[in-house]
Amino acid sequence: MTTMRALVGREGEVEIVTVAVPQAGPGQVRVKVAAAAVQPVDLFTASGTLPDYKLTDPLEQYGLGWDVAGVVDQVGPGVNGLTAGQAVFGLSVRLMLPYKAQAEYVVLDGEEVTAAPEGLTPEQAATLPLNTLTAVQALDLADLAPGRTLLVTGAAGALGGYLVEIAAVRGLRVVGLAGAGDEKLVRGFGAEWFVSRDADLAASVRALVPGGVDGVVDAALVGLTALDSVRTGGAYVAVAAGAAPIPLRGIRVSTVYVRADAAQLAQVARWAEAGRLTVRLAGTHPLDKAAEAYARLSAGGQRGRFVLTP
Repeated sequence: MTTMRALVGREGEVEIVTVAVPQAGPGQVRVKVAAAAVQPVDLFTASGTLPDYKLTDPLEQYGLGWDVAGVVDQVGPGVNGLTAGQAVFGLSVRLMLPYKAQAEYVVLDGEEVTAAPEGLTPEQAATLPLNTLTAVQALDLADLAPGRTLLVTGAAGALGGYLVEIAAVRGLRVVGLAGAGDEKLVRGFGAEWFVSRDADLAASVRALVPGGVDGVVDAALVGLTALDSVRTGGAYVAVAAGAAPIPLRGIRVSTVYVRADAAQLAQVARWAEAGRLTVRLAGTHPLDKAAEAYARLSAGGQRGRFVLTP
């Protein structure tokens, strides 16, 4: 095959284009895509609003798709530990690529891909990389020792759920903030305490954890009221550019910007194989029905991620 189909964002719409199959260069592998998740960042990318966030200069088209699962079919020179025919999953992190994971083939750097979790379908595996790596790296920024307390806002969401699960694996005591009807779900992820988003957040958290929690990962972008739930000198981690509040009371404020990391992806795979992570697949769509998946994600209310299958 010399050409492939790829999904791009152009003039605010998603469009399938036919382009040359990419070739793996030094340090790269080419993956025959079996499944690629649709993420909120893809909605921003497809709509052309990324320049509004000062993340890119305006382009005529944007490549779409971060999460991918499939099979290696070409290995470039200098790649170790990956072989043709190997089932893998990974993360296409570069914003300026003309074609990304929502395509029939994708080229990834060796650091962006690792062996797929055994026992998961490609569709399931494709829901993991972006959200789990963001969770791992946000928790690294919070830098809390086992036994410390952490507030996770948006704890029922695709990112928030993994934050709760991975924090619990690391031995943190978690307060989960979500809708009132999500308490059972959030506690099932491993949260010790639960606060409804209809409640006074800081007062509720401080009633559960006197003096405030040691840190917060603000997946729901609550901002200052989440910061107010943290003890003096604690940690606050934002998950979106420009969302971090000022560092009041000596609170260490940071923002997580996800990076691909094969070693961390391998750890995610081990957790998934051990049943420590809840796979959250909302549904699948063929690539030529991608607009439907984008519309359903934009409408909200789904649990997990929609996945495209070429």
